[in-house]
Amino acid sequence: MNLKKLIFTIALIIVATLAAKAQTPPKYEVRAVWLTTIGGIDWPHSYYAGAQKEELTKTLDQLQHAGINTVLLQTRIRATTIYPSQYEPFDGCITGHPGQQPNYDPLKFAIDECHRRGMELHAWVVAIPVGKWNGAGCRRLRQTHPSLLKKIGDEGFLNPEAEGTAGYIANICDEIVSRYDVDGIHLDYIRYPDQWGKIRSRESARRNITRIARQVSHTVKSRKPWVKMSCSPVGKHDDLTRYSSRGWNARTAVCQDAQAWLREGIMDQLYPMMYFRGNQFFPFALDWKEQANGRTVAPGLAVYMLSPKEGNWSLETIQRELEFLRANGMGHTFFRSKFLTDNWKGIYSYVCNQLNTYPALVPPMKWMGATPPQPPTNMRVERTTSGTRLSWQGDAYAYNVYASFSYPVDTSDPRNLVAIRRRTNSITISSPQMQQAYYAVCAVDRYGQESSTWDNQRNGGNKNGRKYGNGGYNGASNLANPSSAALLPCDGRYLTLPAKPSTLSTNLVVIETMQGQIVATRRWTQGRISVADLPEGFYKLRSLAKIKRKTVTHNLGAFMIKRGNR
Repeated sequence: MNLKKLIFTIALIIVATLAAKAQTPPKYEVRAVWLTTIGGIDWPHSYYAGAQKEELTKTLDQLQHAGINTVLLQTRIRATTIYPSQYEPFDGCITGHPGQQPNYDPLKFAIDECHRRGMELHAWVVAIPVGKWNGAGCRRLRQTHPSLLKKIGDEGFLNPEAEGTAGYIANICDEIVSRYDVDGIHLDYIRYPDQWGKIRSRESARRNITRIARQVSHTVKSRKPWVKMSCSPVGKHDDLTRYSSRGWNARTAVCQDAQAWLREGIMDQLYPMMYFRGNQFFPFALDWKEQANGRTVAPGLAVYMLSPKEGNWSLETIQRELEFLRANGMGHTFFRSKFLTDNWKGIYSYVCNQLNTYPALVPPMKWMGATPPQPPTNMRVERTTSGTRLSWQGDAYAYNVYASFSYPVDTSDPRNLVAIRRRTNSITISSPQMQQAYYAVCAVDRYGQESSTWDNQRNGGNKNGRKYGNGGYNGASNLANPSSAALLPCDGRYLTLPAKPSTLSTNLVVIETMQGQIVATRRWTQGRISVADLPEGFYKLRSLAKIKRKTVTHNLGAFMIKRGNR
């Protein structure tokens, strides 16, 4: 067995060994898709606004169900756009006629729908190619910025060596960021074109591409520093010591020095196009991870290769890659959206039912040095026949909502997430099973940082609720607002009863949930009664008596059953 095959075999063993670890989803992980609009190949498949909206919402519902938290939506296509731009015409994918405006703003609609589902939307901007030389986008650029263009065959390209190219692309991105609530700018094809021919100085060419990336990043960050900058480099950064990239890599072949961009802070995220398998995937994926400089890397996977017309890969190939990425702390990105949702060879079913069985948050941008937000306050929980309504006070950008059947709610566990990036100060949870749950809410800022805790469970929801830092219980909760009075003493096994008033003629007490459901009846004994058979939670204690054939109850107080050292 040669060295390459041996190392590849070891890599497969590592994947198998770490598969169990991959079964526990992380709280923070980028789970993304490229949603392509060129030619409407992912979306839209109609030229009618109503049908486009319906199709997109259905797709986003499917992606949300698959745990996707980041949508890279192709916004600038080939010097054409899916929003009304002062620089470039509408793409023909929207109305069927290049340059013709629709009766709605597709980009704004997509942003709103993503945010409604707690998903980020990044505007995917194709940087260098501008389409056919006589196409709508290139034709307009020939009129407005002829000095920036280079013709290769019948295609047009923005020239990376032209002095004004960086500024022009930066203006496009600034237009998007200033007018829309996007969560990121995602640069695609920010490199020398494959058709360029001989590059005389690789070092000089890398400086040209880096200059463009740097100017776009500085422009975006000066406008809105929380907007994530990312790009999709060629999937292998460069040759490795023991593995050749076979002549196709980012840094040498197309002069795209993406790892240096992470070190300089030009990029917050990378989405390398790793449409490979075997030893052309695993060692190069680790190289991206090792050179991430604390930033986020979410390699792109070739789910399109599952199609017999493309590569006829096995589902197991993609599964191994996904498990490897998770075990090594990286995110994952699917190319393209429709190949995922069309469930080629069961990929969508696998992602929904095995890989992303719980939601995940996009990793916070801690490197930006922002102060975490203040926690929410005055949380209220109202249980009704229609569901559980939570409300709270605060002015944060968004809120994450957690729920658990044990207290305190563990907000480090993604299995407890019930709502992500909620943009309002209330939520109604209709599930009957969640009526008995405890809830916690964390404030979230634009950088994805969660707040410390305001825990008003422990003293009945009054203003003296205690705060906890990120090392402890990380949420704010108020569980059914039991009472501002002191709780009845309970050690988890026994409840200490209050003194029995001389005017009260009864030998029974009733234990109810905070919603009034009777869960136990006990004889009123002196001192205490057993509650060891009841689950943890908050309860009400009532007396029970018969007076002249009428049932009469009196509220004796509330108590909490809590066991263990949590």
